[in-house]
Amino acid sequence: LSGHVGLPASCGKMFCSRGSRCTLSLAPEERVSVATVTVGLSTVLTCAIRGDLRPPIIWKRNGLALNFLDLEDINDFGEDDSLYITKVTTIHMGNYTCHASGYEQLFQTHVLQVNVPPVIRVYPETQAQEPGVAASLRCHAEGIPMPRITWLKNGMDVSTQMSKQLSLLANGSELHIGSVRYEDTGAYTCIAKNEVGVDEDISSLFIEDSARKTLANILWREEGLGVGNLFYVFSDDGIIILHPVDCEIQRHLKPTEKIFMSYEEICPQGEEGTPQPCQWASAVNVRHRYIYVAQPALSRVLVVDVQAQKVLQSIGVDPLPAKLSYDKSHDQVWVLSWGNVHKSQPSLQVITEASTGQGQHLIRTPFAGMDDFFIPPTNLIINHIRFGFIFNKSDPAVHKVDLETLMLLKTIGLQRHGCLPQAMAHSHLGGYFFIQCRQDSPSVATAPQLLIDSVTDAVVGPNGHVTGAPHTSPDGRFVVSAAATSPQLHVQEITLRGQIQTLYDLKVGRGISDVAFQRSSTQGNQYYVYASLQAEPDLLFLELSTGKTGLLRGLKEPPGPRRIVRDSGLFGQYLLTPARESLFLINGRQNALRCEVAAVKGGTTVVWVGEV
Repeated sequence: LSGHVGLPASCGKMFCSRGSRCTLSLAPEERVSVATVTVGLSTVLTCAIRGDLRPPIIWKRNGLALNFLDLEDINDFGEDDSLYITKVTTIHMGNYTCHASGYEQLFQTHVLQVNVPPVIRVYPETQAQEPGVAASLRCHAEGIPMPRITWLKNGMDVSTQMSKQLSLLANGSELHIGSVRYEDTGAYTCIAKNEVGVDEDISSLFIEDSARKTLANILWREEGLGVGNLFYVFSDDGIIILHPVDCEIQRHLKPTEKIFMSYEEICPQGEEGTPQPCQWASAVNVRHRYIYVAQPALSRVLVVDVQAQKVLQSIGVDPLPAKLSYDKSHDQVWVLSWGNVHKSQPSLQVITEASTGQGQHLIRTPFAGMDDFFIPPTNLIINHIRFGFIFNKSDPAVHKVDLETLMLLKTIGLQRHGCLPQAMAHSHLGGYFFIQCRQDSPSVATAPQLLIDSVTDAVVGPNGHVTGAPHTSPDGRFVVSAAATSPQLHVQEITLRGQIQTLYDLKVGRGISDVAFQRSSTQGNQYYVYASLQAEPDLLFLELSTGKTGLLRGLKEPPGPRRIVRDSGLFGQYLLTPARESLFLINGRQNALRCEVAAVKGGTTVVWVGEV
């Protein structure tokens, strides 16, 4: 770019006249401007292009002009053509360009960085241990820039007490005590700090003889290991409640057990009392209080009470419920039903007030012909989601929906890219939606993903050469894309400037069925990925930071072509994957097989329930 440009232009009355040359300039040091703003505040971006009778300034984001869009958060361009962004969030990060109308070759780039104060969680909040055993206190922090973690014990900095006995792991996110003593009892405060804020929380440790039944002991041993930190496995033979630490079935709700409120059987028997295998489709965790699980053949959703470990009630829904999703922001469970075995009458219903466990209402939405939907997940930084998407996998469009009012807001057409949407994912960093595409053309084997910018609701274009179903890490930083029909696995990272960059592409030999993220035990804010291979017993594991891969062998044949993998939440170290007639638990911290739980058939619907 040159610093000056002069070209004929069609300018308005107050600007350089038609046919004349407008002389515009931009100082070389101003071609790229970096602005940093804290989330929740407003910001103004001012274009540094100068010149007498300068034509109006056009602002663009991802190649789309913003001036003529009716955006609620970018809505006032001011007398000097500055760009105003109100209540900045992490979706706004990224590049904004400005140029004078008619003079696109002279432009300024504004890089908007968004800082976020730290948000932390500690685990466990309370624990009781006997002298001589090891104890770990963990702290997970998110924020931009990445927070620095420090620990205090009873108000005193523990970093001065480091020894073989006391160590900090994973960039300080885990405080490990090798062999606890009575004097280790105390309140351990995790403090996370970055340039724009600080957050802290306390994890309490009690050291006492096992004979002493203190309140801390009761909380840790009975509540912590009683109703939380369990896998619920919905199998042919009812509901299996599995404790991963002990590798034991803690409870088995058999098909003939009764539903508390209606006294129906969990899985009704056939004619003349012949046992019938239970059929399950999809299940969701509702605030670690309830599990909602679909029974397609019975056209109903069961509500499992986690505290009581009983099936509380059944809710009748449209025929063949197939997919559930929990919208935590509005406390509602979305239900997709097929209508019939041909899937020709799909319908979407919403169960409101889901976390109350009773007194819910079922709302039938007006969205006809939609056979899939996507609700972005929440995380520590993003705790409220306003919009979701519905779509038909044979129609080149996705439709934006207000999750509170259940109103259709707009349709985003994908025809120009020949994309039939198959799956979606979202990252709040830069506000990208990733769409897996199938092209309606037999000559095209695979189609690249499309990107949608959630600031403008516009298609940005293809996500490079990346194909397959997108999966985003819990913090939104990594995108792993893979497909059952392709041996390729693509790994991308979204930078703190909202830019998508490819880390690496891997050839894994087989298609991939499912993906789960496991937090690294050695590096703070890093992940391992566990992926099940299509029609193969082995599990692939991948260290995201390095690209190192390995295979976890010794598992048995999967129950079908698509094998699921389920993680155990923010602080969990176990993953579960089913085989035909058993379950396999994996220790994610050690990349090792933990155990096999035998005699569980058809356990293909699994939900993790963390601490209550």
